Amino acid sequence: MSATTAIWLGVVQGLTEFLPVSSSGHLVIAQHFMRDFEQPGLLFDVVLHLGTLGAVMVYLRREVALLLSGLKPGSLGTPGRRLITLLVLGTIPTVIAALLFKDAIEASFEKLSVVGISLALTGVWLLATSRVTSGTRTLEHLDAKDALFVGLCQSVALVPGISRSGSTIGAGLTRGLAHGTAARFSFLLSIPAILGATVFNLRDAALVGGDAWVGYAVGFLTAFAIGYGAIGIVIKFLESQQFHLFGFYCLLAGGVVLVYVALGNS
Repeated sequence: MSATTAIWLGVVQGLTEFLPVSSSGHLVIAQHFMRDFEQPGLLFDVVLHLGTLGAVMVYLRREVALLLSGLKPGSLGTPGRRLITLLVLGTIPTVIAALLFKDAIEASFEKLSVVGISLALTGVWLLATSRVTSGTRTLEHLDAKDALFVGLCQSVALVPGISRSGSTIGAGLTRGLAHGTAARFSFLLSIPAILGATVFNLRDAALVGGDAWVGYAVGFLTAFAIGYGAIGIVIKFLESQQFHLFGFYCLLAGGVVLVYVALGNS
């Protein structure tokens, strides 16, 4: 894998992890046309996700500091511990889905038709949830039911083409969360999801040669830089009531992919 390929894939990941258009789906599409791309399992995808995880932790450093405060001894009952509990609850559906359907999920990354259908479904979801009236609930108002529902929607996004951020932000809006709160909880919920995916794929790291790690490092740094900027873009679109525009894009992208597959490509 060349450095150029790593940069392009890092740009794709950085932009699409937080924009509600499915980073995994776009990576599958991009990798399909990059003939020099090879990776053991899904390791490179995970490295790119770690780059965007770093972007989340820097952009939401205040919320991350709150989480860290909840890990201290004697922090039971504090806002930090409460937020940790909600993130754990929101992660449970994804863990269960990943364990039960691991092989099927990995196989779906090889099928462009799955990506096309899933992108179209993401578009429908974004357009539907964009009609939900903006709520006023903040992170302090979140409860267990909110976390579990948002987490359930996140678990569906294990399939490439289903946007994780789109699914979770839309779910948060239907629960009456304010736009900014829905986005922030969605991004925070990505932390355990990405760390979990990293643990699942660590075994593949031993299959990567010394020189290949240069490409992995380039991809990581690119995803981090682009992802940091993309977080701000998502929040601005939410606040300006233009989030539904991504739904039209997903419908178009899904349709193009399905036409491409129908013409005999795979």
